[in-house]
Amino acid sequence: MFSLALALCFRRFKAVALIFKRIAGGWARRFMASWSDFVRKRWVGLSVLGWVLIALVLLYVRMGAIEWFSLGDTDDNMRMMQVRDLLKGQDWYDLRQYRLNPPEGFDMHWSRLVDLPLAALVLIGRLFVHGATAERFAIAIAPLLPLLVVALALAKTVRILIAPSAYLVAIGFLLFAQVFLSMFSPTRIDHHGWQLAMLSLLVLGMVHHNRRTGGFIAGLAMAGSLTIGLELLPYLALAGFMIAIRWVIDTEENARLRAFGTALGIGTALGYIGFASHANTAPRCDALTPVWFSSAAIAALACIFLSRVNRKDVSARMGFAVASGIALVGFFGGLWPQCLGRLEGVSPELQTSWLDNISEARPIYRQKADLIANTSFIPIAGVIGHMLALWLLRNDKARFWQWMPLAVLALASTTLLLFQSRVGAAAQLLAIPGTVMLAWMAVPWFAKSKHMLVRVIGIPASAAIASGAIGSIIANMLPTETPTTTATANAGGKAKPNQRKLSSRCSTLPALKPIGLIPKATMFTFVDLGPRLITVTHHNAIAGPYHRNGKAILDVHHVFDGQPDAARKIIHKHGATYLLICPGLAESTIYAKRSPKGFYMQLTRGQVPAWLVPVTLPASSPFRLWRVTS
Repeated sequence: MFSLALALCFRRFKAVALIFKRIAGGWARRFMASWSDFVRKRWVGLSVLGWVLIALVLLYVRMGAIEWFSLGDTDDNMRMMQVRDLLKGQDWYDLRQYRLNPPEGFDMHWSRLVDLPLAALVLIGRLFVHGATAERFAIAIAPLLPLLVVALALAKTVRILIAPSAYLVAIGFLLFAQVFLSMFSPTRIDHHGWQLAMLSLLVLGMVHHNRRTGGFIAGLAMAGSLTIGLELLPYLALAGFMIAIRWVIDTEENARLRAFGTALGIGTALGYIGFASHANTAPRCDALTPVWFSSAAIAALACIFLSRVNRKDVSARMGFAVASGIALVGFFGGLWPQCLGRLEGVSPELQTSWLDNISEARPIYRQKADLIANTSFIPIAGVIGHMLALWLLRNDKARFWQWMPLAVLALASTTLLLFQSRVGAAAQLLAIPGTVMLAWMAVPWFAKSKHMLVRVIGIPASAAIASGAIGSIIANMLPTETPTTTATANAGGKAKPNQRKLSSRCSTLPALKPIGLIPKATMFTFVDLGPRLITVTHHNAIAGPYHRNGKAILDVHHVFDGQPDAARKIIHKHGATYLLICPGLAESTIYAKRSPKGFYMQLTRGQVPAWLVPVTLPASSPFRLWRVTS
């Protein structure tokens, strides 16, 4: 009887459980269907929400830097100076920085386009708070604006290429692209974030379903990028080439090519008229000058011409495209032969003395191990993902050629890392669609495995590899860099143990405050310290790390590499009344290594000439300061 009763209870329990399972399963299916529909339809709002969450993380991480006005690097300091000068009434087309190499100053090769949002934020802030706090508000918010553009453009791109809900993965993966994300970090107010925003729009324009809309987006993005600067010139040229190749392969791409050419021509003209400085009306190679304005105009006309070629034969269209390309190259080389080499146009001495020593201009394999890990894993995973997409879509001509331009750009950017590590941010951005594709394929494959161990290990491992999180994990596992011979070299082998620690404070507000209490003067100091000095004090400096300031850069190098008598003449030539150094600063290690018996090394050893009078600074100061006598 007991066994019978138990069996009946068990059968009733199974029946109840089955009913509950059906109800719960149906509810779960309806919930998932509703959620999937919500994710597909509300992609703009959810992308903005993702941006807000990333922005909050960045603001939290950089709160101290915002409070202490710790701008990212020399470019960010110069951008702030450029905006301040604009708000003080400097001519819109005058981008000369008069507080470096006074009194004549030197021309910056930048444009005002990136100044606009930063200046607007400063003015908005001034409505509520005083000037210094308004600037802090601006440097906190300004870098996040181009990140919003990237989030929306990337979300739309991934929706087109992979799946309507794949954009959530793409935005999530941005958190692991540390090099890319650093360009949007609060206080990073220079143009790099906006250049990446233009690149994301260019990619969207290349893959957009609506060919005319895509062409206009791509053309305007390219024009905007050229107006901001020429850092992305290789990508722009390659993107234009791929748009033309798609036209050769598919005549239906006429609309994209025509819209691209039209938008490129109009956008570049507006960029040149509205933002090219007085100095950039000369045929220089390093900015949107007549050199690149005319070349962009010819390229735009070539695109419009090709789009009107009514030939169905692929070989005929290829012939027209090749002829147009040769004409464009011939025009550029014939009219602007001076721009066929390095765009900076620097002297061989400046190239050797300065440009060759810039860390970010070195190949990725010459960087520190943690930087290699953080930078390279995402581009490599992206290339694998792009190749996987091309393989899977090899029989689908339309979708294959949607992916092909982006795959080419991703492969090119990853290859460029072998020449310059500074392309890491762009390489990570271009890799994101490929990494999402890799995860989109790999994670479900592991999830369907019958073996629990495969599921448990495979799913997180594939997600970590695809997202690039594995790079961050490896970088964190690597031993931190041990103190190098920097301080030892600077003191001739007798460095104080805390000298390296002190040098890290050279650009901080507390360290520069005593310098700012000195009556306004022109201070002869390191090239990399000049922009920070003029930004947070009232003093003038001699040079900043900008190629149009080349003669002043060489003067600084000649002083610290040379001997006291020659140094005195150069310092007097610039009208400097103080000499300021920060032993252990990265730039100083070059002088220490290059000229162990030079003027800088003599100063660090206490061999100070009579024409320099020491100025007392707080004992905790990382600086050493002398007044220059006549």
